[in-house]
Amino acid sequence: MRSHRTLLLLTVLMTPTALAAAPAPADLHLGGPAFAALAAESYRRAGLDGAFADWLNAAYLRTGRLLGNGKTLTAALEARHAQVLAASGTRRDRLALDTAAWAHAFVKAAIPRFSLERGYEFASVPAYGERQCLLQSTIIAALLQRAGLDAGLVMVWKSQTGQESNLGHVTSVVRVSSGDVQVDASEPTPTATHRGLLAWVDGGWRFVTPVFRGDVMTAYTRTDGKGRVPAAGLTFLNLAYVRSQYDYYRAERTVGGVLGTGSGHATPAGLTTSEALLRRSLREEPRNALAAGVLGTVLRKQGRLDAARTQYRAAAALYRAQGHLPPGMTANLTWADSTGGRPASMTDRTGPV
Repeated sequence: MRSHRTLLLLTVLMTPTALAAAPAPADLHLGGPAFAALAAESYRRAGLDGAFADWLNAAYLRTGRLLGNGKTLTAALEARHAQVLAASGTRRDRLALDTAAWAHAFVKAAIPRFSLERGYEFASVPAYGERQCLLQSTIIAALLQRAGLDAGLVMVWKSQTGQESNLGHVTSVVRVSSGDVQVDASEPTPTATHRGLLAWVDGGWRFVTPVFRGDVMTAYTRTDGKGRVPAAGLTFLNLAYVRSQYDYYRAERTVGGVLGTGSGHATPAGLTTSEALLRRSLREEPRNALAAGVLGTVLRKQGRLDAARTQYRAAAALYRAQGHLPPGMTANLTWADSTGGRPASMTDRTGPV
């Protein structure tokens, strides 16, 4: 019954009517309710008191990475916001790029260590000084938006060197008059040129290839061969997708979960937690193809092979609708469509994600 509901939901979600309207990009500005709620949820899960915004304000003073003449983070961002509002054309673009470069340097200085295992949690910042791509991009977008700039997040599936992943990275983006610029604290320089992104284009989440002029993305070509849109035709991730990704990473990095984090292998309890978090991730954004595919792997590792096959097929339908089927998902689909019902061996259960 659950598999039937999943397939029915996917059918409804992929109809032209359901995909017509672009969602509002996530409003993550520092001091706003969405940013505060994301941070508070992380603190709550960690049993940590306080507010992340307070930590960030203190870090601004501690690092000495000042924006303009602002003596506090709030004052600096308010002053920059006023400058942005008063500017236009190339002057506004210079302010945008200067602010992006400052945010890149500030985040790297304030949170010096990168950690895949814990760095997605706001609570890992005061506790361990750690960050990861989703968290650092959220913070950069929050700073840029508070400064009055058009900024947001996108998923990355192909790196600057052309290496493909299964939506394995997130970067922030700031919009200037000539297009979009990636701002990625995983890179040594403020601007990045990742070659494959996922964002909202032409009525749905789409895999796209940016068209670059220098560091600026002036347009996006759909990977499904169905045309190209100007930079303004791309919408950044909405809040539902951002929330979904936080829960995805919690599922991925659960101790004893799908990756065997902390124990070196998956455990029944860990897999149960991974499953619950992935289902929460999909409730928040049912078209999160990455979460849908990894849920299939959790079910497979639990030995629920029929459910895993159904889930893999549903995830593959999402990827195809969005324009690209990653190699790992292709391998999972091949397994799902294979004949026979023998139980998966331990090798089978650790197949591609």
